Amino acid sequence: MKPKTQLAKLGLFDAKVPRYTSYPTAPHFSKTVGAGKFSIWVKEIAPNSNISLYVHVPFCRRLCWFCACRTQGTQTQAPVAAYLETLKAELKLLAAILPEGVRLSRLHWGGGTPTLLSAEMMTDLAEAIAEVAPFAENAEFSVEIDPNEIDDARLTALAAAGMNRASIGVQDFDDQIQQTIGRIQGYEVTRDAIEAIRAHGVYSLNADILFGLPHQSRERITESVQKLLSLNPDRVALYGYAHVPWMAKRQQMIPSETLPTPQERLELFETARRMFLWDNYAEVGIDHFAAPSDGLAIAQKAGSLRRNFQGYTDDTSDVLIGVGASSISRFPQGYTQNAPATGAHTAAIRDGRFSVSKGHVFSDEDRLRSRIIEMLMCDFRVDTLELQQRFAVTAERMTDMFNDTLSAFPDTLEVHNGDLHIPPDARPLTRIVARSFDAYDLSKSGHSSAI
Repeated sequence: MKPKTQLAKLGLFDAKVPRYTSYPTAPHFSKTVGAGKFSIWVKEIAPNSNISLYVHVPFCRRLCWFCACRTQGTQTQAPVAAYLETLKAELKLLAAILPEGVRLSRLHWGGGTPTLLSAEMMTDLAEAIAEVAPFAENAEFSVEIDPNEIDDARLTALAAAGMNRASIGVQDFDDQIQQTIGRIQGYEVTRDAIEAIRAHGVYSLNADILFGLPHQSRERITESVQKLLSLNPDRVALYGYAHVPWMAKRQQMIPSETLPTPQERLELFETARRMFLWDNYAEVGIDHFAAPSDGLAIAQKAGSLRRNFQGYTDDTSDVLIGVGASSISRFPQGYTQNAPATGAHTAAIRDGRFSVSKGHVFSDEDRLRSRIIEMLMCDFRVDTLELQQRFAVTAERMTDMFNDTLSAFPDTLEVHNGDLHIPPDARPLTRIVARSFDAYDLSKSGHSSAI
């Protein structure tokens, strides 16, 4: 890794940049794209093709203070049951316009806490999805599971529905950190949940852990990573905690003076990163680690790794449809996003229409820059030949774009055989380098720290 002084000069510790799970990023979506455009794009999906489906459940039993997701707390099942009926109605609307023969290569239930659903609700939802589209061969069905909100009946229902990958948020196992971020989830509770998941025949496991949390130190993150490694996850996301209390009001519960500095955040990341590498995990992109047999590691080696709203994926489908309040869909033509508020989303569905409230239509320039950014985020390399073949861009145009970026990062990036590379010691700068190819105004977007 480059010395901290050089990284500082290049803006690592000061920059606020997107995570680039989309391009353009969601703040640039426009209200000129609505439900009509969504319906047209769904109807234009190729018959007999594979798509991904994301189902958003925005409820949690308790609201974690660190979380910036669109969620709401509930102590009863009544709003969850009502929301399930809305999901089922939305799925019927989708089934009515989806071309024939479409299959699901990926299905993900996220939130919020999807495991707030009772076993009967889970079966009901799974059956409703199956009426929209069947699974493709070798499909992956993943569910975000809260170890505090799962039992044998619900795991049995999920396994029967075809779940073959589970995702668990760990964040950190330290007691003081958990108290400060409002997320109480002991190691034993997490371990027991994972053992139960595997006992139900689900052996693929994702885990999320955060760096940059309040009171976090190298010693504390070392202990948490050691505990996580003892659970043998197949895939780990090492995300940086994004402290954005002006956007996520609940984060105001976290004292800002307890947060590590940007320089300390980098040390925390590197400490955890080294531990995953020592344990023979493959480094995938900027913040994921995977066992050599995991699909992400295989995709990274094959050059087929992709970036979407869940982070990194090995799914090559060019369509991702989001169901539920605030869900985002991606089509070859552009993005759409459902109404963020549950009430507005529900009202639209009850009225027999999709709740899409904004989106974006891709221009040719968007497609070019999106692929450049995805290449950087996935492979740390821009393949000029691929861009010339896919987008009919000239070598001279690519050279001009590269020169602008090279001048912004002197003695940092490399060009080999016409391709731009981010060398290993400069990879903490990846999101900042990607930003140099972003043509949109980022000054008012409120993005998170670059590290």
